[in-house]
Amino acid sequence: MNENYDADRLPADLSLVVVRLARRLRGRRGTKSVSLTQLSALNTLHHEGPMTPGALAMAERVQPPSMTRVIASLAELGMVRRDPHPTDGRQAIVSLAERGVNAIAEELAAREEWLSRRLAELSPDERETLQRVVGIMDKIIRSADDVDAIAPRASMGTVPPPPAVIVPVA
Repeated sequence: MNENYDADRLPADLSLVVVRLARRLRGRRGTKSVSLTQLSALNTLHHEGPMTPGALAMAERVQPPSMTRVIASLAELGMVRRDPHPTDGRQAIVSLAERGVNAIAEELAAREEWLSRRLAELSPDERETLQRVVGIMDKIIRSADDVDAIAPRASMGTVPPPPAVIVPVA
C-alpha cells in the first residue's frame, strides 16, 4: 500500500470503487427482461431458497407491499411460483420457476465473462490479493447489524424474533 495513503479515506474510496464495480457489472446484464429490483429478488430466492413474501421483503430490505408487487410481476413473467404454505393457509411460499433459474444463470454468465476477462489482465499477485479481498469483503458484508440480525435464513420464511434489548434504568 502507498505509504502516503490517508487511512481515513479508506471508507469513501472503498465505497466508491464498489459502486463503480457494481455499475460496470450491471452494464453487462445478460437479461433485460427484468428490472434490477426483480433480479435482486430472484437472486435472493436462488441463494436462500423458497420463502414467504414477508421473508423475501425482509431479505431485500423493502416493505411487504412493494415485494408483493415484485412477486406478482415475476409470477406474471413465469419466473416465480407461489405455492400454498404447508402449515399456514394465509401464507404462500415463493420459489424460482425454471424461467427464473434461467434468467439468473444468464445474468451470472454475462457478469462472470466480463469479470474473467478483466481478471486475466492482472498479474498473479494481483489476483491473489483480490482473492484475499473477497474473503475480507464477505466478512464485512456478513457482520451483523440491527437489520442483518433479523434477516431470514430459513427456507420457509420462519424468522426468529430479534433479541431483546435491555436498557438500564437510571
